[in-house]
Amino acid sequence: MPDQSPLVIAITGASGAPYGARLLEVVLAAGHEVHLSVSPSGQAVIQEELGHRVDLERFDVADLLGRPAPSAGRLHYHHHKNLMAPIASGSFLTAGMVICPCSGSTLAAVAHAMGENLIHRAAEVHLKERRKLVVVPRETPLSLPQLKNMQAIHEAGAVVLPASPGFYARADTVSDLVDFVVARICDQLGVANSLVRRWGSEA
Repeated sequence: MPDQSPLVIAITGASGAPYGARLLEVVLAAGHEVHLSVSPSGQAVIQEELGHRVDLERFDVADLLGRPAPSAGRLHYHHHKNLMAPIASGSFLTAGMVICPCSGSTLAAVAHAMGENLIHRAAEVHLKERRKLVVVPRETPLSLPQLKNMQAIHEAGAVVLPASPGFYARADTVSDLVDFVVARICDQLGVANSLVRRWGSEA
């Protein structure tokens, strides 16, 4: 039986806000409880890439998604400065966490346990508690320090899942390419989905 504990989703300031927004929508629609935090840089990228104004002080998920959220009652928002939030403690049980997209500075902070906000702390908790942590970088080309940080966080137990859509699913739209990456993230988190045609399946 799948773990019904909450999932944690964080959106930070790398390009790739459509991935984070779509992931949140899919996970909520699948019936999962979600604890969400958005960094100020994530807020800026959401506005730049999606055209959606998100108020981190008076958060409304409809502002992020551009429409009412499915099962919005299952969503718990936590301000990035709130280190008293439940996800800051290892005693709060979760089924996993994803940072999508994951900025280079967030990756570095988590990889070296030098966090200074709730997103960093929650990720560090998942590593120390040996729970699933997925980071979704979207950067190219990659510098040597970034590659070393990816290696470090992988060795610490995280899954590094770059936002690299595959083309064998025969995408027709940008949304199809977004769904490809979101499907791979959902697979890692144990969230059932049928977002893409899987390799070896019938067309």
